[in-house]
Amino acid sequence: MKIIDLYILKRYLATFSVMILLFIPIGIVIDVSEKVNKMIENHVPFKAIAIYYVDFTIYFANILFPIFLFLSIIWFTSKLANNTEIIAILSSGISFTRFLRPYLIGATVVSLFSLLMGFYLVPKASEGFKNFRYMYLIGNGQNEMRDNADVYRQIKKDEYIYVSSCDIASKTAFNFCLEKFYKNKDSLQFKISADRIKWNEKEKNYSLFNYKKRKLGKYNDIIESAEKKDTVFNFDIDDLTPLVYIAETLSYGDLVKFIDKEKTRGSSNIDVYLVVLYKKYSIPISAFILTIIAVAVSSMKRRGGMGMNLAIGILLAFAFVFFDKVFGVLAEKSSVAPIIAVWIPNFAFGILAIYLLRNAKR
Repeated sequence: MKIIDLYILKRYLATFSVMILLFIPIGIVIDVSEKVNKMIENHVPFKAIAIYYVDFTIYFANILFPIFLFLSIIWFTSKLANNTEIIAILSSGISFTRFLRPYLIGATVVSLFSLLMGFYLVPKASEGFKNFRYMYLIGNGQNEMRDNADVYRQIKKDEYIYVSSCDIASKTAFNFCLEKFYKNKDSLQFKISADRIKWNEKEKNYSLFNYKKRKLGKYNDIIESAEKKDTVFNFDIDDLTPLVYIAETLSYGDLVKFIDKEKTRGSSNIDVYLVVLYKKYSIPISAFILTIIAVAVSSMKRRGGMGMNLAIGILLAFAFVFFDKVFGVLAEKSSVAPIIAVWIPNFAFGILAIYLLRNAKR
């Protein structure tokens, strides 16, 4: 049986690798045909394009990982079934569960590879891919890379800032507010507000327009105001304009630290960041679920042959990706807990895997 295990494992890994390698030229050709006009108009350097397509390959291979895995298993298992190799293996007295062992070993290898990629390689590729698109292919460049509305930040244990909107090009934010509390946080010490705050690159300070400061006293308050006031704060202009996709560009360790930091700051995007974190685990686990479903579906000879198995495989693979995306957006935009939304596709398809496996054993 060890020979058969090695035979199936080699086919598993080789077919999966070939499936991904086939995607690279096809994906690049389609992407180039869509974006070549923009690249020429914006005079994009060749080196930047080359780096972009390396990042493009890694980025989309990670997103389409379930489809590649599912179709590759359907493909070579259907060939085994059509050649009656599976019938011969099971007729020799080997159980279907034992027949699954090399598939699960292959799923473990692919899952560990996906996990390491998600922790370290994919974030770098995601950063390069997104930066290139926003800089050269999407309208307003860096301005569209940032979340410019209703930014809340805790810059110290007892200091909080807020702006209603921010323009990164002019380094200007609107409806600025800074609140300073006493160390025990039981009462407000002072509050600074301004209609507009602008970062001065040359002077390394901020200009506040229609400036007001209210310092709370025991018996009366001290109010200070000015049409314009230049001052220094202990936060950067980037703190007022966080990147929309920042979580996708961080390695696992940095992402965990970033989420903890954003929680203390009261960020409104915590659910978005948590979805990215939880998917680093859910996608590798899906390798086992999809492997079991693919083997159960394709291990029997069908009247439609391999074509029928591939049709079922494509339908199920795209259904998994669809559910994964829908529940990911649901977690970001609704009150559904991110960890529940991210794991629902795996849970639902896990039940399907158990059902199909029981039928396949019969």
